[in-house]
Amino acid sequence: MFGTIRKHQTWLWAVIITLTIISFVIFFSPYSRYNQGRKYGDAYYGSVNGERITDTEFRNAQDEVRLEYFFMSGGNWLNNEAEAKKMGFDVEQRIYGRLLLIQKQKQMGIHIGSDVAAQYANEMLRSFEQRSGLPSAEAFVKQVLEPRGLKMDDFDRFVRHQMGIQELMETVAISGKLVTPQEAQSLYVRERQEASTEAVFFSASNYLSQVSVTPEGLSQFYSNQIPNYRIPQRIQLSYVKFDVSNYLAQAEKKMTNLNENVEAYAARLGTNSYKGSKTPQEAKSKIREEMLNAQALGDARKDAFDFARPLFENETNQANALEALAKSSGLPVHVTAPFDRENGPKDIDVGSDFTKYAFSLSPEQPLAEPIVGHDGVYVIEFNKSLPSEVPSLESIHDRVVADYKLMQAASLARKAGADFARTVTNGIAQGKTFDAIAAEAKQKVVELPPFSLSTQELPAVEDKVNLRQLKEIAFTTGAGKVSDFQPTREGGIVLHVKALLPVDDAKMKADMPGFVAYVRQSRQREAFEAWFRKEADRGLRDTPLFAPKQPPAMSGTAKS
Repeated sequence: MFGTIRKHQTWLWAVIITLTIISFVIFFSPYSRYNQGRKYGDAYYGSVNGERITDTEFRNAQDEVRLEYFFMSGGNWLNNEAEAKKMGFDVEQRIYGRLLLIQKQKQMGIHIGSDVAAQYANEMLRSFEQRSGLPSAEAFVKQVLEPRGLKMDDFDRFVRHQMGIQELMETVAISGKLVTPQEAQSLYVRERQEASTEAVFFSASNYLSQVSVTPEGLSQFYSNQIPNYRIPQRIQLSYVKFDVSNYLAQAEKKMTNLNENVEAYAARLGTNSYKGSKTPQEAKSKIREEMLNAQALGDARKDAFDFARPLFENETNQANALEALAKSSGLPVHVTAPFDRENGPKDIDVGSDFTKYAFSLSPEQPLAEPIVGHDGVYVIEFNKSLPSEVPSLESIHDRVVADYKLMQAASLARKAGADFARTVTNGIAQGKTFDAIAAEAKQKVVELPPFSLSTQELPAVEDKVNLRQLKEIAFTTGAGKVSDFQPTREGGIVLHVKALLPVDDAKMKADMPGFVAYVRQSRQREAFEAWFRKEADRGLRDTPLFAPKQPPAMSGTAKS
């Protein structure tokens, strides 16, 4: 283990300077299912290759998955499992997959020493180095790890296992390193060769003036589009806000070493800019502001919990309990504007995960523990629910007219595009050039910047056509050819691929070492994933992944 904090303070600073102070608003969020103090009891978690998973093993793997998400997301904790899953981060799969990989590390004798783990921690966190940090190693533990029930030993274990996974990958996916020079060059040309193209775009906006709106057509369109106009269920919340601005003066008095901490962090930052700061003084000002804000949020949170404690100690579900308590405390109660699940409230500054939590409240369970937002701490209570409804055509007439005209204009644009594509086909058969055909048809030809399969952005045209779609059209049409008409979100496109440009030999030679490394890394990852799928299919059969049952509850309970 790392032992004392001070012993490893040098490398730990690499962790500290990566964390964004403003993200403290998430660290204390009580609406996470990982912060509800649930216990496991004698739950059965299944087995990995016949070895039963103990309570400790499962909880350790769970904590490592939480840390993995934290660093992958740039300092955000895993508060919403559903949202994480949408981004490809399936918590349950990660936990059991990690348990399998840890077992394989043991079987293969992979052990990571303290010095190597410390070096890896620096490398792992290097990408965060331009973000803000904490004033001390102790603060990292106290304000980042401990509020989530984590200790330095958990971070140590996470680092060792992360590095062990990389070594495991090197071991089982060694075949991925086998790339011949000829193969690498062929792949390089395929990905980096640019296409020279020109296009005729057919945009709905150019055909809006040709659309006429009739009452019958508009009514029919509205009837067909009712699901798109339905107003979803909304709720309103009552809340008492403990504004962070009311705690800044108090925070400044408490932080007696504030100026020294700001100078120390600024010195470590060196010549790196801090969140777009143009001068060192501006950087120091921002660092100071965020350090104060973090302390003030902590103080506001304490007062909010002290204020709300009677609500939960009495375990009351009485309506308007918050209002009664606030009145007796001389605090104002506010009510949010109605908001739905997708958009969330506009008048309270809380995290994106808040909405799902808010919709779990009801008249039967109206109260929630204080929520740490970006500008303060909120004590909230369910106020009312507004059912889903369909607005009348009269009440949203202008919106429906605009939508109707845009749909009709897009249809006209696509018809014109299809007609032009046929004209191009006939004109080329007669020996005419693409530009000449377009000129005769009075269509504007747009010269596009050269692009390749590896191009990540093309601002000049991405408002007219999706870049992925454009690349697919270009590299399936072929040099010297003209594409068929291709519908797009805004209308459509006919693309002329004038030529595939030769690759710069000097640049290819200079890029080749890095490109070969990239190909090898990609193939190693593919080989490792194939190996892992095979091992998981065999080793995780006796887990909820293969035999669905009530999944073990996640917990953020502090460890003794």
